[in-house]
Amino acid sequence: MNKHYILALLLLMSLELRAQNKKDFDRGIQTGVFIPKGQWMVEGSVSYSEVSASDYKFLVLRNIDAKAYTFSLGPSACYFIRNNVGIGARFSYSRDYVDIGNLDINLNEDLSFTIDDAALTQHMFYGTGFIRTYMSIGDSKIFGLFSEARVTFGAGQGKTSSGSGESLDQVYQSMKRLQVGFSPGMAAFITNNAAVEVSVGVMGFDSQWIDQDHNKVITGSYRSTSAKFKIDLFSINLGMSYYF
Repeated sequence: MNKHYILALLLLMSLELRAQNKKDFDRGIQTGVFIPKGQWMVEGSVSYSEVSASDYKFLVLRNIDAKAYTFSLGPSACYFIRNNVGIGARFSYSRDYVDIGNLDINLNEDLSFTIDDAALTQHMFYGTGFIRTYMSIGDSKIFGLFSEARVTFGAGQGKTSSGSGESLDQVYQSMKRLQVGFSPGMAAFITNNAAVEVSVGVMGFDSQWIDQDHNKVITGSYRSTSAKFKIDLFSINLGMSYYF
């Protein structure tokens, strides 16, 4: 008899004996109702930050005259189609503005240069579809864990300029972005309907496309794609949500 046939037969017999001797193992994970079917969840976020400097010095940077601000707004809603499982949508808008009147960079006596009359303005619109699943911690109705899988698409425009008058140089660009991500988190109810949530990004796919128009003469493009599977401490989100 072929020795390969004998080895295969012995392997199958061994797997069958293991399957017969295998016992069911119960981890004792309870699947109680944390968010009941038919509930709605709404949440939103607003952020604004502003920076300005006049004749400011920092390390090799001298005579800084600049101002900048960032603004973002993002409402979302989720409907629970079954116990502990909800589907929802999130919309967000962000705007960034930077205006550098003057910036001197002095690396050493022989190497220094100046940036002046430079500005950046861009805004983006994002739409996100997501699905959330919850699990209570033991029998608790206050503390629970959740995981969110989401797909985000964004589009926007931007403009950079430098110089003034006849030396004015402008670049217009259109931007598109596609993101696929997974984020686990924890929810804690502080009232019967309001909860505090914290989540962190773990894995995701990010692709970005930028098309440029330089002074209505030269066109350019930029493409980037990245994927990750790790805990991103810079993507920790803390917020509040309301259930009704």
